[in-house]
Amino acid sequence: MMSERLLYLPLGGAGEIGMNCYVYGYGPEGDERYIVVDLGVTFPSMDGTPGVDLIFADIAWLEERKDRIEAIFITHAHEDHVGAVGHLWPRLEAPVYARAFTAHIARLKFEEHGHDELQIKTVSKWPETIQCGPFTVGFLPVSHSIPESSALVIDTPAGRVIHTGDFKLDENPVVGEPFDRELWESVASSGVKALVCDSTNVFSPKPGRSESEVVEPITKLVASLDGMVAATTFASNIARVKTLAEAGSKAGRSVVLLGRAMRRMITAAIETGIIADFPKTVSPENAGDIPRENLMLLTTGSQGEHRAATAQLSRGKYLGLKMTEGDTVIFSSKTIPGNEVSVGRILNSFSEMGVETISGRDEYHVSGHANGPDLALLHEIVKPQIVIPMHGEHRHLREHAKMAESNGFQAIVAPNGVGVDLSGNTPRVSEYVETGRTYLDGSVQIGALDGIVRDRIRIAMNGLVVATVIVEDDEPLGDCWCELRGLPEVGLSRAPLVDVLEEDVNQFLMRAKPKTLSDDDALEEEMRRIIRKTTLEEVGKKPEVQIVISRLSS
Repeated sequence: MMSERLLYLPLGGAGEIGMNCYVYGYGPEGDERYIVVDLGVTFPSMDGTPGVDLIFADIAWLEERKDRIEAIFITHAHEDHVGAVGHLWPRLEAPVYARAFTAHIARLKFEEHGHDELQIKTVSKWPETIQCGPFTVGFLPVSHSIPESSALVIDTPAGRVIHTGDFKLDENPVVGEPFDRELWESVASSGVKALVCDSTNVFSPKPGRSESEVVEPITKLVASLDGMVAATTFASNIARVKTLAEAGSKAGRSVVLLGRAMRRMITAAIETGIIADFPKTVSPENAGDIPRENLMLLTTGSQGEHRAATAQLSRGKYLGLKMTEGDTVIFSSKTIPGNEVSVGRILNSFSEMGVETISGRDEYHVSGHANGPDLALLHEIVKPQIVIPMHGEHRHLREHAKMAESNGFQAIVAPNGVGVDLSGNTPRVSEYVETGRTYLDGSVQIGALDGIVRDRIRIAMNGLVVATVIVEDDEPLGDCWCELRGLPEVGLSRAPLVDVLEEDVNQFLMRAKPKTLSDDDALEEEMRRIIRKTTLEEVGKKPEVQIVISRLSS
């Protein structure tokens, strides 16, 4: 009989920050049963993925084995962990398990896509467990920047795995559950085969700070301000939103929630009992009747998102509310690498209005992820046989593994697509799975290598020429005509570029041999070559070229 093995396979989230999707398998090689941990998204950029709406992991490998998937577990409700569940679930069709707050958010996503919400099962925290095939799984509370975040305790015949999800060691997180060291020690006391661990802040050299440390500075700051105050943070950071709202309330201000995500998250937190005493809010419609110096706006868009409330306020009005000279905007967040330009644009727009901005100040923000010393402490608490870094770029994974090894733990770097056999006493790379990205482009899922976005980038960089010719009985009927998109109208010869192109193509058509004129492929290739050569000479660009050949027969 074939020996059974325990497999760890990341499809997204290992070698990048975002798009989390991890697979655990147990059984004979090639016939394992699987569980999936998280189905997250990452966000596109105009330079690399123009026009794309969302990006998620390529789950083709999983889809081929969907009959062997026991369940999907969601660790918490951040978009990079739950954002793709509505898009990808129909391709997997396994029951989804999550704690109440996360399940609430996941059901909203199912509702948007018309899926069966009964497929999402609400579960309680450890010691409750779910039995699915060879796996027994429990949700172990951790503190993070969103309520009810959980590590997963995954028991298999080959041993216990703890998958941390995103976490920090916060014993006073304001909202949500504190890190409970004794609970973790008791869970680890029976022995842990592998700790699959968040690596986001591995390079931060000091222990992480508690969410409670920002309450007093924010409260003092808001009390000291005149004019209207707006504060932006991650909508999912319920603790921070509550702190900001309470600071506004204590300063005698009416609190206004601006942005769909902000309202959705606070509503979810109230409905699931995460918060019971959120300050009273007023609607944007009624805020116009309140003196502006008595208003505190809580807005989405701390990362510079173009359509979010903060960006809209920076461009003028949003839902009838307008920032003016003497007002203040507080960024109670850290700018994620890659978002500096969009955040800077908003800061400058506010500056031009005479609005004060407060950003990049540590006293008004703490990270939701464990720093280097915290990771080392968790290794020591859990004492796993193997440390497997996840949730980080490759350099984060490598640094985390080096740190674990320097403290006497075995470690292995396993980026997306690298399957690790955890059955023995030493982790072993057992297979390589082709991984990639799936783009949500409008309402359609496309592969990253389908060429659609690549063509869009080429057109954006080089412009487009459409050339049309009518051929009758293998003779050109009249002249070819060209249309230009995204190219200068006039080139080096000082004549209109379209005229120069048409002249060169028509010269070729007059001289072309019947054999070329009778062969669409040959004619298209020659016309494309001439158009690209002439455009390069005239304006220094090699455009994308589309040839339209219409054939008439007499």
